[in-house]
Amino acid sequence: MGQGPRSPHKVGRRFPAGGKRGRGAKGSGRPLPGRKRQPWPPPDGRSEPAPDSHPHLSPEALGYFRRALSALKEAPETGEERDLMVHNIMKEVETQALALSTNRAGSEMLQELLGFSPLKPLCRVWAALRSNLLTVACHRCGVHVLQSALLQLPRLLGSAAEEEEEEDGKDGPTETLEELVLGLAAEVCDDFLVYCGDTHGSFVVRTLLQVLGGTILESERARPRGSQSSEAQKTPAQECKPADFEVPETFLNRLQDLSSSFLKDIAVFITDKISSFCLQVALQVLHRKLPQFCAHLCNAVIGYLSTRSSSVDGSPLLLFLRDQTSSRLLEQVLLVLEPPRLQSLFEEHLQGQLQTLAAHPIANFPLQRLLDAVTTPELLSPVFEELSPVLEAVLAQGHPGVVIALVGACRRVGAYQAKVLQLLLEAFHCAEPSSRQAACVPLFATLMAYEVYYGLTEEEGAVPAEHQVRQGRVFWGWAHPPGLLVALGDVTVLGLGALTGPQLLSLAQSPAGSHVLDAILTSPSVTRKLRRRVLQNLKGQYVALACSRHGSRVLDAIWSGAALRARKEIAAELGEQNQELIRDPFGHHVARNVALTTFLKRREAWEQQQGAVAKRRRALNSILED
Repeated sequence: MGQGPRSPHKVGRRFPAGGKRGRGAKGSGRPLPGRKRQPWPPPDGRSEPAPDSHPHLSPEALGYFRRALSALKEAPETGEERDLMVHNIMKEVETQALALSTNRAGSEMLQELLGFSPLKPLCRVWAALRSNLLTVACHRCGVHVLQSALLQLPRLLGSAAEEEEEEDGKDGPTETLEELVLGLAAEVCDDFLVYCGDTHGSFVVRTLLQVLGGTILESERARPRGSQSSEAQKTPAQECKPADFEVPETFLNRLQDLSSSFLKDIAVFITDKISSFCLQVALQVLHRKLPQFCAHLCNAVIGYLSTRSSSVDGSPLLLFLRDQTSSRLLEQVLLVLEPPRLQSLFEEHLQGQLQTLAAHPIANFPLQRLLDAVTTPELLSPVFEELSPVLEAVLAQGHPGVVIALVGACRRVGAYQAKVLQLLLEAFHCAEPSSRQAACVPLFATLMAYEVYYGLTEEEGAVPAEHQVRQGRVFWGWAHPPGLLVALGDVTVLGLGALTGPQLLSLAQSPAGSHVLDAILTSPSVTRKLRRRVLQNLKGQYVALACSRHGSRVLDAIWSGAALRARKEIAAELGEQNQELIRDPFGHHVARNVALTTFLKRREAWEQQQGAVAKRRRALNSILED
């Protein structure tokens, strides 16, 4: 490491990018699910209906609903005509609800129609499906219809629509929406293991838990459905946050009753892959809405695992941290535990084992969640002392997520930040001589040691006179998001000033790198001097930035924070290639944002306009600071 003692790993190696969590993700240590799940046998000796027993949806009916949905989309958003159209369509849906739900094309259209439906028609469709609830919930198409119906509750529950449509109640169901949801929860609770253990039925349970708790989690909102609006579908997953809405007290009571069912068969929900997902969602919802019951459920999980056969090298919990199914559940447990309980869990089961967990292809993921949950110096101190000596080894094993999570914990708690940066410089062999430290940004981004990145042999340790872009390869072509740069944040910002124009351009043009550069340049801690240095290095690259899908976003961010002098320089450089920008699909947006035509033809008016914009920005910043 630098000029100091070397790690046992070969100097100059390229660190593997690390695995992504997910089904069969490369390097994740979790194989693709190859076995076909056997469905849970129905209770009380009931047999599930054969696939062919579902009512058939005729081509004529399918065509009608397709035309009706198309007409509904084209109709005005409000008005008596639209209301009548929705009412008539939902009347037809009610008569063929089961056939639509179990038909692939029909279920997709029904999901969209539910998004348009007022309260009473939706309740009637719900009531029509209820007599075949198990069939629909465990059907590969029907499950999405039930989920979409449940996800309409934030829109309809507690709204004035129920009172406004009382006049329509004579031909509607006798039950209210609240009663229908509680009835669905009661039926699911009666056959809890059946629903949770079924590949499709478990999705209904997960959505029901969220609706009862009045919170829609990120994972649910990030999954576009036909019943969602077009704006919701455009929302990137990373921008989605849990959506809370008001629910009646009866929902929270039913949520607690439903969650108690996990305790009756805790072993199944810990060891069965599909059922475990339901318990994971329950923990997330309970953590937000019923934290005391969440803690009770976490203690039940930890207590059960702690009483299993002892591990050869420590707590029985260590065995389950290495298991594909139970490790995922333990990840969620670690994220929702309160700090005192997390501290005691670490001391009783994990202390002294972190290096082993960091090296394991599966257990390193629960370790990352432990680090994500660290919020106190008392827990960070022993964790850091245990992991800090092996950062290079962990990177070499292809588990950069552990290092990223440790850096994030240091930044969050506000401790060990300087020390962890020094350790990273040593791990990437750029700590000594000190002139190498200027190269840390590309090394951290590409997960390459200094010698590999610059093509040096160990004997050729001299620092190159000038840091250059490597020829013949894509500079920022990493196979993972540059989370290390994000976690370090402002600590590595000084390294940007050492990058050349082509290096900054390559960074800005990559999907992940553009986010890093954008976040760093818009950080309030970045000084004007550093921003000017970066802009100086980018001179000559603005046209290439503007004509890039990701680079144009970075240029927009630079423009937003640039002073009038810098804006003149950017506009002047872009103006030299005005026609090229106008023809480019991304460049013409930049030209419009910069008001390039005005700059070229009416410079004085352009300067007055930009001066007014700068004045408004200063006034806004002053208000925000106050």
